[in-house]
Amino acid sequence: MCFMQTVGSFVRLGVLAVVAAYGPAAGAQEIPMPKPGPEHDVLKADAGTWDATVEVTPAPGLQPMVSKGVETSVVGCGGLCLISDFKSEVMPGTPFHGHGITVWDPAKKKYVGSWTDSMSTGLAIGESTYDPAAKKATGWMDAADASGQRVKARMVVEYPTPATRVMSSYMTGPDGKEFLSLKISYTRRK
Repeated sequence: MCFMQTVGSFVRLGVLAVVAAYGPAAGAQEIPMPKPGPEHDVLKADAGTWDATVEVTPAPGLQPMVSKGVETSVVGCGGLCLISDFKSEVMPGTPFHGHGITVWDPAKKKYVGSWTDSMSTGLAIGESTYDPAAKKATGWMDAADASGQRVKARMVVEYPTPATRVMSSYMTGPDGKEFLSLKISYTRRK
């Protein structure tokens, strides 16, 4: 089955679910559509174009590899999600491209996201909470590492100003201790 046939099957299943839930006479105006709430303001704050300094530390005790990147994020799906596109060079001459989607999940009362990039073969999934008083999101992301092993990282995103943010990812080293494996410092373009 080709990709488009699969998508078409999902659309048909969605229509059948609506008919089952609301009856065969359900019209588009009768279906309750979700609307963005105050939790979506966090997603709006990340929208825009951001210049990034990326610091990758592959193992404890090593010096970080530093590169530059650009993230472009837009609010989509009627204000319900943030769609992010990230481009940089991991090492000189080695392009990196990543893509993520983040949503507010009202059932979990958490932000839920997915991420994939040119250095991974799978989809990373994560959850986080946001503390408006601290201007900080904390959570985790589960992904496959370069060898295909599943790893779980602790994630922290801090918002010192509306024009800056810092994302830090902490991994567990061979000694069982946590270390800063990735730090991305963002500055919003004017």
